[in-house]
Amino acid sequence: MRRLSTILFLSAFALGLPLLAAAHDDNIDKINGAVRIEAGQHAGDVSTINGAVRIAEGAIVRKASTVNGSVELGDKAQASEVGTVNGSIRLGSASHVSGEVNAVNGSVHLNQGADVGGKLSNVNGAIMLDDAHVAGGIATVSGDITVGANSRVEGGILVEKPGGWFHWGHGRAPVVVIGPHAVVQGTLEFRRDVILKVSDSAQIGPVKGATVVKFSGAQP
Repeated sequence: MRRLSTILFLSAFALGLPLLAAAHDDNIDKINGAVRIEAGQHAGDVSTINGAVRIAEGAIVRKASTVNGSVELGDKAQASEVGTVNGSIRLGSASHVSGEVNAVNGSVHLNQGADVGGKLSNVNGAIMLDDAHVAGGIATVSGDITVGANSRVEGGILVEKPGGWFHWGHGRAPVVVIGPHAVVQGTLEFRRDVILKVSDSAQIGPVKGATVVKFSGAQP
């Protein structure tokens, strides 16, 4: 029930952004089209429906979100929150999101040096950290998770059991990889079957609901 409420909240939140945008002169909202904030520019809440959101290198926004589209933060870009429904999220090198990063039915990729101050979550789609940092934990229902080499996660990892109205990934077990010299602080909790592969040089917290398979080298 908690997961269902979260998903419905994310959808309503994203759909409501254009209405909120009218209250601020520096907000940008659009329907049926992409939105781009150019390098070095500042903006408030940036949103669209049926289009992508692109925050270029070094630009700063409050929130970046879309429905039916992807969100991309360029290198060294900043935002307070990032979210999408039916689309992917990519955070560029040395980018920073002070709050949460949420995708419903989409992948999330953090490039080298990307930093998320809140929780990183999705329902369906791969989550990939490439020498990146997440302070608020990682959660998914059916996505594969790769905490790549030298990445760091506080707040643990949670893989929820599919159920209710949402049935993504009932059959296939998600694959969770903790790479060389990566650190995951907090509990790694798995409420469904997963394949958990952990580098022999990684550091992780307690594991609930899965058996650790150790590997050596760069990849399992």
